[in-house]
Amino acid sequence: MPMSDNLRGAGFMVIAMTAFTLGDACMKGVAAQMPLYQAVTLRGLVTLPLLVLIAQFSGGLDLRATLRAGRTVWLRVLGEVASTITFFIALVQMPLAVLSSILQALPLAVTAGAALFLGERVGWRRVAAICVGFLGVLLIVRPGPDGINVYALVALASVAFVVLRDLATRRLPASVPSTTMAFLSALSVTVVGAVLSLAEPWQPVPQSGYVLLPLAGVFVVTGYIFIIRVMRVGEVSFTTPFRYTSLLVALVLGWVFFGEWPDGITLLGAAIVVASGLFTLLREARLRRARVA
Repeated sequence: MPMSDNLRGAGFMVIAMTAFTLGDACMKGVAAQMPLYQAVTLRGLVTLPLLVLIAQFSGGLDLRATLRAGRTVWLRVLGEVASTITFFIALVQMPLAVLSSILQALPLAVTAGAALFLGERVGWRRVAAICVGFLGVLLIVRPGPDGINVYALVALASVAFVVLRDLATRRLPASVPSTTMAFLSALSVTVVGAVLSLAEPWQPVPQSGYVLLPLAGVFVVTGYIFIIRVMRVGEVSFTTPFRYTSLLVALVLGWVFFGEWPDGITLLGAAIVVASGLFTLLREARLRRARVA
């Protein structure tokens, strides 16, 4: 019996989220042994040739068409670079699962951003879900004896920059190839990482780095490939909730490789965020079907 498009799309989403989280774990491991921005630069030197290779199989790079989109492209690049740098800063200092828990607020934040900046209509039920979800985020980043963890605020800044990236993506014209946009974003992250790396002397790559850095690049590109495939099969309302598998993967990786496990309040906050996000996604899907009908 052939697998339905929805099931294939869900499987692709799980693979993509697992690959992205594995790549994050590799970067967390290697950044503990060498300067962060050196690691970001070296990962980029692995990622860029792979993206060029993928582009050759999908029609090549079209930088001219991409740059013609003007300010929207550069807003997306800004969001990509800033979100990546702030994410890695938080990643080095925070447990992987806690950081992943904060990032689960992204669908809620994008919905809120689309309502505020793009004029999309959001009913009271989704507004309520967004508010409840952000209360869950407050449980995750709650102040400790020394106040709010500054790196939790950096993680929230990363979420804000991802919202900028995603909203700019919605404004990109259809003529902009997704592979070329990904290459330009990865190139920008690598260049910024290289510039920032000049602030501290480069160190010899540790032995583990020769394994972790290429793996990080391969995992990022794998995630990108399967995210593209998700877009081409299955219904968005069915496949998008499987994004939350990244939290489960982060919990396992954090426990197995870094000896990290979030406390009960953090897990409760993460559960609230995920539940609110699922409600918002299901509500959007129901309204979309009603409009089509």
